[in-house]
Amino acid sequence: MDRELTQKEILEKDFKTKMRGYDPAEVDEFLDVVIRDYDNFQKEIEQLKIENDRLLDKVDEQAKQMSTQSSGSGQTSSAVSNFDILKRLSNLERHVFGSKLDNE
Repeated sequence: MDRELTQKEILEKDFKTKMRGYDPAEVDEFLDVVIRDYDNFQKEIEQLKIENDRLLDKVDEQAKQMSTQSSGSGQTSSAVSNFDILKRLSNLERHVFGSKLDNE
């Protein structure tokens, strides 16, 4: 996700005043709200990254368990191939979305 502004840039932004311009106090109050939102979004992104990694690890673990159970119990290869596909998808998502999230 590309962002043009950081919390610090918003906080330090200084607007020029002109006759009949905006009320500086009102602008500052609004920017304070924007900064809080940025902070909340960043925290939520971090929590979602952690949750995503946890779920991907869980899918990998279940795929390994299913693969082990399948080979030991003589189940059909379609069950194994489905889990292999899920595992590959999980790795692909981690590669694609992980690199996008790390760029923030």
